[in-house]
Amino acid sequence: MVYTRKDVSTLTGTERRRFVAALLDIKRSGEYDEFVRMHIDYYVSDGEGGLRTAHMAPSFLPWHRRFLLDLETALRRVDPSVTLPYWDWTRDRGKTSVPWTEDLLGGDGRGSDRQVTTGPFAYATGNWTLKEGVTDTEFLTRDLGRARDPIELPLESDVEWALEDPLYDASPWNSTSPQGFRNKLEGWGTGRGSAAWRNHNRVHRWVGGAMVGGASVNDPVFWLHHAYIDLLWTRWQQRHHDHRYQPAEPPAAGSGQYRRIVARHEKLPPWDVTPDQLEDAGRIYRYA
Repeated sequence: MVYTRKDVSTLTGTERRRFVAALLDIKRSGEYDEFVRMHIDYYVSDGEGGLRTAHMAPSFLPWHRRFLLDLETALRRVDPSVTLPYWDWTRDRGKTSVPWTEDLLGGDGRGSDRQVTTGPFAYATGNWTLKEGVTDTEFLTRDLGRARDPIELPLESDVEWALEDPLYDASPWNSTSPQGFRNKLEGWGTGRGSAAWRNHNRVHRWVGGAMVGGASVNDPVFWLHHAYIDLLWTRWQQRHHDHRYQPAEPPAAGSGQYRRIVARHEKLPPWDVTPDQLEDAGRIYRYA
C-alpha cells in the first residue's frame, strides 16, 4: 500500500511524537548509527580515487532515495504509522520555526560550543550520544544560519533554477558539471565560500555543526532535508517526463570517469539495485 510523506509543518502533535519516538528507538538499538557509518563510508569526493555514488556524481539522487527508504523501513518496523516528513526550507526559514521546535528536533546550538540543549536529541537527555564520525564531542551541534559568518537558506528561485533544466546530468559527471539538474540541486557552484554553495549544499552549511561533512546523518534533520531533495527530484521528473537519469551508458575506458560513476542500468553500491529501478518510487510512497 502506498503511504504518504508529509510536510513537517503539517504534522499533528501525535505524528510528531511518533516520529521522534521511532528515531529514538532505532538509536537505542544501534541501528541508527549504522546509517551514519554508511554515509561516512560512501562520502567520496571528486579528488578521491575509485567509485563515487553518494555525492558529486549522477547517482546522488537515487543513492539518497534508497538510503531514505532504508531508514524509513527501519522506522516503520518500530511504528507502521511513521513516514519521513520533509522540510521545505524555501518556506520554513526561521531559526525557531518548524522543524526547530521543542517537540521535534530541538533548536539551535548554544553560543559557547554549539551544543544542542533543547528537544529530544539534546545530549542531556541521554538519548542521543554521537558515536560515529565523532571528533571531539559526543553531543549534537548546530549553528543555524552561521552566527559568525551568516548565510541564508536557498530561495524558491534557487530551486526553480535547478528544476527548469531539462537535462538530468552532464559530463564530466561531477561537482564541476555546468549543466544538469543533479549538480544544480546538489549545489556545487563555482568560486569560493558561501557563493559556491547552492540548494542542497547550502542547507547543510546553514544548519552547520554536525550537518557539515560525511557524518551529517548524526543530525536527524538530515532526513527531513533529503526527503525534500527527493521531492524536488519527483517534481523535476513530472516536469521533464521525457528525460531520464544520465548517463545511460558507462563512460568509456580512457575517460576520466571510467569506473568512477554509475550508469543507468549498473548496480548502485551498496545495494543490489540500479538507478533505473529507483527512478519511480510511486508504488511505495507519494508526497502530500
